[in-house]
Amino acid sequence: MNENLLKTLIERFGTLYHRKHEALYFAPGRVNLIGEHTDYNGGHVLPCALPMGTYGAIARRNDRIIRMHSLNFAESGILEVSLDELTPGRTNQWTSYPEGTIWAMAQMTGFLPDCGADLMFAGDVPAGSGLSSSASIEVLTGLMIRDLMGSEALSGVKIAQIAQYGENHYNGMQCGIMDQFASAMGKKDHAVYLDTASLSYELEPLVLGDARIVITNSKVKHSLVSSAYNDRRRECSEALTELRSVPELAGAADLCSLREEDLERYGDRIEDPVVRMRAEHVIREEARTSKAVEALKRGDLAAFGQLMNESHVSLRDLYQVSCPEIDFLTETAWSLPGTIGSRITGGGFGGCTVSIVRADGLGEFIVTMEIEYEKKFGRKPEFYVTYPDEGAGKLDV
Repeated sequence: MNENLLKTLIERFGTLYHRKHEALYFAPGRVNLIGEHTDYNGGHVLPCALPMGTYGAIARRNDRIIRMHSLNFAESGILEVSLDELTPGRTNQWTSYPEGTIWAMAQMTGFLPDCGADLMFAGDVPAGSGLSSSASIEVLTGLMIRDLMGSEALSGVKIAQIAQYGENHYNGMQCGIMDQFASAMGKKDHAVYLDTASLSYELEPLVLGDARIVITNSKVKHSLVSSAYNDRRRECSEALTELRSVPELAGAADLCSLREEDLERYGDRIEDPVVRMRAEHVIREEARTSKAVEALKRGDLAAFGQLMNESHVSLRDLYQVSCPEIDFLTETAWSLPGTIGSRITGGGFGGCTVSIVRADGLGEFIVTMEIEYEKKFGRKPEFYVTYPDEGAGKLDV
């Protein structure tokens, strides 16, 4: 828990709203270990919740106004909206994420809160890093509004679905459910092995021994809504349509229900070579994710790391969502003796890499990466040596 940030949040709530908060909440960011761009293709992913995320404070109002303030966007002041004014595209401010969740809750449950609220947020996930600051604020808002409505029966899984729906339909970002699900359902010392088609999941113990998870922030911010992310989703849909023209594959629910053998046998049915590359990444990434979980179960970190490396190559060459800075960080990590595996993580086009690094090589890893990256690009990366933590919830403080 970031006690200093939480303390500042509590103090600022009283100063700006001239009242005391009624409850405090936290929702984490996430890092995905493997299974990238499979979540909107009906496949499996393997994320874990992080100890950094978004904190929130709430107090009920006696009207229908939602007032919002974020310590991360303090210059915006207090922004407000009536519950009756929530509509997709209404704003391009940061508040579109909590607004989208409130709107989505009404769309999916049929109910809006019966009153407004004062909300305040403070996050320690770097924006644009690919560690899901947006999903954390969405899930956080879902929990706060759920409790405001007295709808505690809404499960964490349902909150994740509501948050994803808001991002898809209020904000126009056609993301899968991985980010919201990991934030809502993460567990300390575990990764979430999620089947995004059925939403069935297993909590896999993440036994790293003397190794550590290291996230390296390239400081290249990505903006997925305005990036090629939605194009990738469209290309995957095109690939699936063309593969379904094969009688044996006509019943395929999604790309990740296809096997590598199907790709090898029928891949040439996809006419556009770029679309074919997208399908190849997705189908092979699904297979890699399954193999990675098997490697974890038998304690084979070397095999897990090799699959991470292969995932990056595929994301770089076939899915084309990397960038020179990320490739440099990954290739530098591969060259260091303490690195077990390293890859881009998140939606891509910037953001972070995730690496598994032996503890005895951690110092060399950070020093070398920092020196070489600054020499190449003129700026320093940031490093987060981290671990899997709990999912979202109300804070008992």
